[in-house]
Amino acid sequence: MLSDQISRYVALHRNLGRKFADQERMLQLFAKYAEAFGDQHVVAIRLYDWCSKAPTQNAARNRFDMVRRFSLYAHSEDQGHQIPASGMFGQGRRPRPTPHIIEPEQLRAIMQAALNFPSKELITPYTYYYLFGLLAASGLRISEALAIQRNDLVDDGLIIRNGKFGKQRLLPLQDSTRQALITYLAIKGRLGAEGENLFVRARGRAPDRSRVCSVFIRLARMLGFRGPTGTRGIRLHDLRHTFAVRSLESCPCNREAISHHMVGLSAYLGHADIANTYWYLEATPILLREIATVGEKLFIGGLV
Repeated sequence: MLSDQISRYVALHRNLGRKFADQERMLQLFAKYAEAFGDQHVVAIRLYDWCSKAPTQNAARNRFDMVRRFSLYAHSEDQGHQIPASGMFGQGRRPRPTPHIIEPEQLRAIMQAALNFPSKELITPYTYYYLFGLLAASGLRISEALAIQRNDLVDDGLIIRNGKFGKQRLLPLQDSTRQALITYLAIKGRLGAEGENLFVRARGRAPDRSRVCSVFIRLARMLGFRGPTGTRGIRLHDLRHTFAVRSLESCPCNREAISHHMVGLSAYLGHADIANTYWYLEATPILLREIATVGEKLFIGGLV
């Protein structure tokens, strides 16, 4: 069956260290749709019909590209699978959203508001407070932070086990950040919020990622840092953007220092490709102005 072939395809990617959860879900949805027509192979016209039912153009293109990649793999084993022509639903990837740099006073206000967050669970406001603080101080992805176990806080820093593509890394911590996490652990113990996860809700389980993102937006909107529903504004992931940009802003403006700093920042953030780190150079007008100034000095021979 088509769904069985997709399961083998998913297993192959997971053996290579990829999570592949979203891809598996989408491919199995296509298999269910195609098998309802009796298809046991990828049929181009069926894929076009299925993609056409997507709610947006971007969603249709994502569906199409995902199944087409599978069809290329499947065709190499069984030529009964058709390979649809590329680009039927457009080309290119969605542009990365422009990051919003969060000012220190905004972060302090959001963290304070988190402590006052209405909840029946006594530990929850503290969890949001210290979680937001760690994200701001470390640049961690929210998925990485929520996967941290209490025993991952070691003498040398934090062990990050849930990095992108399954990679692990050791994250050094400032003394103030370590002390904040120790304080949070003491609060957990006092409130009886046990569990293996570092950040927990009342039953000892980590909060849901989407819930954390939603709470952050709700607090930002309440404080006037974000417009009404339907408008863009600061997001939880902007804590990571802000960490990276502020780190680059503090770097000395010479080529050797920037190169060394970029490599270190890439490893610290857990980027699989340093090109993802260089993207932050274009993230704010401040950095763009500094890059232009350095480039001008280099051109006229004023910078060695």
